Amino acid sequence: MDRELKLKGKVCVTGAAGFLASWLVKRLLLCGYHVIGTVRDPGDERKVGHLWRLEGARERLQLMRADLMKEGSFDAAIMGCQGVFHTASPVLGHPNCDPRAEILQPAIDGTLNVLRSCKKNPSLRRVVFTSSSSTVRVRHDLASNAELDESSWSSEELCETLKIWYVLSKTLAEKAAWEFCEDNNIDLVTVLPSFVIGPSLPPILCSTASDVLGLLKGETEKFKWHGRMGYIHIDDVAYTHILLYENESAKGRYLCSSTVVDNDELTAILAARYPNLPIPKRFENLERPFYDLNVFKLKALGMKFRSLEEMFDDCVKSLIEQGHLSSGDASS
Repeated sequence: MDRELKLKGKVCVTGAAGFLASWLVKRLLLCGYHVIGTVRDPGDERKVGHLWRLEGARERLQLMRADLMKEGSFDAAIMGCQGVFHTASPVLGHPNCDPRAEILQPAIDGTLNVLRSCKKNPSLRRVVFTSSSSTVRVRHDLASNAELDESSWSSEELCETLKIWYVLSKTLAEKAAWEFCEDNNIDLVTVLPSFVIGPSLPPILCSTASDVLGLLKGETEKFKWHGRMGYIHIDDVAYTHILLYENESAKGRYLCSSTVVDNDELTAILAARYPNLPIPKRFENLERPFYDLNVFKLKALGMKFRSLEEMFDDCVKSLIEQGHLSSGDASS
């Protein structure tokens, strides 16, 4: 297979064992890249074993230890790479944690530590940074039927008032990345995915995949806070990262979302598609403003998105294969 590929350059993926990063590593390997993946412990088979089973991994994947909170920790992994895909993000703390000390500052410092290593690398061509669509949609001033694009930024003050620390951490980290890269002449592009749905390559489910599994099992606690939300297939997000890295004309921020729906719309679709699963029928009305996400900028580069049905079909199939759902319950 490798002999048939047109081999490409060397790139680094931070947090390579994560839910999204694993798919990005998979797609980069299939595209012919040599991938340096940073992880907390390269010897932890339970966390990284799935990466070594990817096609091309034995020939073109290296895993290196790095810690977001240690300056210089990424130097060795990034040096000599033409591209860096920064997907790693600090793990959210426990409910009673100090959000500034355990969530906000680590998100900013971790991003800047990676970028300082990028600055030392004379081979660097571009950095692709994984942000979030949440960085555009938490605002006081959303008009009725608002259509949000990349020019929008979430209100830091509103995030603090509502105590939505994840959104604030992603907003502050992306802003810090833009400031650092502009000051240091680093070519940066950011990807703003909506809620990511799809197969989990890691056998241990992350919080996102666990929340989806909970919804399919009838739980409402995590999803009830969504209200209205955009959804995107995980493979589409991985492909978007590569598209933006390879396309020299790509500049700035890129929203990445297939469909925006209310909770009740989502569960109606899922209940009809998987009638044997205990999909919740209704959610509490949070009275959140109606909005849509304008993804014209990404579509103009040729990106096409999978449907909501496709992303959940692939997700359900994966959960069955990994033993988290029974095939009988998930069948129509």
